[in-house]
Amino acid sequence: WVQEEAPDVLCLQETKCAASAVPAELRELPGLPHQFWCSAKDRPGYSGVGLLARTQPLDVTYGIGDPEHDVDGRVVTAEFPSLFVVCAYVPNAGRGLVRLEPRLRFNAAFLQFLQRLDARKPVLLCGDLNVAHNEIDLCHPRANRASAGFTPQEREGFSKLLDAGFVDSFRHLYPEARGAFTFWTYLGGARARNVGWRLDYAVVSRRLLGALCDCKIRNAVQGSDHCPITALLAI
Repeated sequence: WVQEEAPDVLCLQETKCAASAVPAELRELPGLPHQFWCSAKDRPGYSGVGLLARTQPLDVTYGIGDPEHDVDGRVVTAEFPSLFVVCAYVPNAGRGLVRLEPRLRFNAAFLQFLQRLDARKPVLLCGDLNVAHNEIDLCHPRANRASAGFTPQEREGFSKLLDAGFVDSFRHLYPEARGAFTFWTYLGGARARNVGWRLDYAVVSRRLLGALCDCKIRNAVQGSDHCPITALLAI
């Protein structure tokens, strides 16, 4: 599917894989020779992200400059001539919201990080942001008001991101689209019944809207409890 899609940049989240253990078929993927992997320190099989690019970035950085969160391997950023591409796997607040406070601290630090980038050049943030922003973004909002990914605090964090000059590209283009989900639990045949959540986003700096052509949810692509999304920009 990746070869058919032929992306300029491929962002992967929750890789659970150290750079040294990336499978050969991914290392050798045609058209994406520039590969950058960020994994959790001393926690094999936890978190992790990867960014693969068709052309060599100007610069690549790992983390957000926050020691509490950078050890988890959640963010890799590639600078290109016209924009930054940020690949992020935002922490889950956990069952029973046991990790809600660390998640909120991540939100605050991550927003500051994105604003620092945005002050230099536009940003495209791609990733599993582990939040359904509005009721339209999950199948059963009433039943999940106290669930990780749909708490008022997490939703407010995403609102703050938008208020800071960023745009949810899919919702900007398709404000009324329902049933547009990117995650389905493996339990209970949720995917077949489309009982899902929209947790994966392409968020752009507002000044990139003129370059935004489309944002597509590729919900027919199998292989994970998430599906890919594709952001198309003319830059």
